[in-house]
Amino acid sequence: MTADKPLRADARRKREALLAKAREVFDAGNFFDLRFDDFAQLAGVGTGTLYRHFPTREALAEAVYRGEVATLCDRARELQATLPAAEALATFLRSMVDHIAAHEGLARTLATLMATGSGTLAEGGRALEQAVTDLVTAARQDGTIRDDVSAGAVMMALHGIGAAHDRPGWRTEADGVITLVLAGLRRPPA
Repeated sequence: MTADKPLRADARRKREALLAKAREVFDAGNFFDLRFDDFAQLAGVGTGTLYRHFPTREALAEAVYRGEVATLCDRARELQATLPAAEALATFLRSMVDHIAAHEGLARTLATLMATGSGTLAEGGRALEQAVTDLVTAARQDGTIRDDVSAGAVMMALHGIGAAHDRPGWRTEADGVITLVLAGLRRPPA
């Protein structure tokens, strides 16, 4: 399927049904337990439709991932447009923890797919890093955070939080790491 040709309304609905079902299966944590053809039946579409939109399991997973990244990047832009810079950054970082917590199955599936060296995952990582860079830059420009901490350091903290999602007490510790990161970003009093 090419990105150049817009989908008919019925094809778009079927594609969205497949993506929605895949998200549900991710969140249930059994993406790899199902035969690939099962996604078509679960989404109420034919197997030809499944393969036309997503020729492989990895293509389906990557499409879900692209959608999640787009949602997160849109959220970052919305926060940056509506909140003071430091508050937008803090809200976004906390919402990332919420997102990771709500989509643990997706995180496990993506970790498995990362072993394949997917370019989509790298592309998504760059898009998220750009969103964080924009938030950090805005907060730096308004003088609320330090000049000597990069967005890359903030991304490393987010990656660490995501990688540790199987730890007991993960949510409390993840919230604590975000609190630590935000405290570390704050500009010291003059």
